Amino acid sequence: MDYKIGKLSVSRETFERLELYADLLKKWNPKINIVSKTSLDDLWGRHIVDSAQMFSLLPSSARLWVDMGSGGGFPGLVVAVLARELAPELRVTLIESDQRKCAFLRTVSRETEGGAQVLTGRIEEIEPLNADVVSARALADLSKLLEFGVYHRTKTGICLFPKGLTWEKEVQAARDSWRFSLEVITSETQENAVILKINEIDNA
Repeated sequence: MDYKIGKLSVSRETFERLELYADLLKKWNPKINIVSKTSLDDLWGRHIVDSAQMFSLLPSSARLWVDMGSGGGFPGLVVAVLARELAPELRVTLIESDQRKCAFLRTVSRETEGGAQVLTGRIEEIEPLNADVVSARALADLSKLLEFGVYHRTKTGICLFPKGLTWEKEVQAARDSWRFSLEVITSETQENAVILKINEIDNA
């Protein structure tokens, strides 16, 4: 029997790994404030399914996904758990500067057997990772994200950045400093939200 994570079909084992992830987050959250208390009520929709829809945009040729400022592991850890079943050739690396959140990320990766690598440090201080996919969720404005993305992606790599209501203003502002190809994908989980799929990035 298949289980649904948004539009994705996964095995019972993958579904249970994501349930374990959710349980660990609820256990750790009071100590290190990984996500807001209000979003815990809809943890599955707001964070797990929201991250899973980004996995659906994975190019078939991708071998390395880097999630910047990973925080609680969204989308990076969800991608790693899904990849274990659906894209076993994909490696996932998470970048996070907060030591306590890194401890959480490593715990979840170990217990869910997600296999993600966790790097502790500032995004711009870690050696370029040459990723095929670079993601970041609720980290910075688009101009800054593009700066980080160019630093860590391959020349042909894509950037996936979920954005809320003000995404058009951010795109307009970013075009003052950057040239890029943009595909706007409507979010499956949040009204007025989108995922910006960006490539062909260069300084304006």
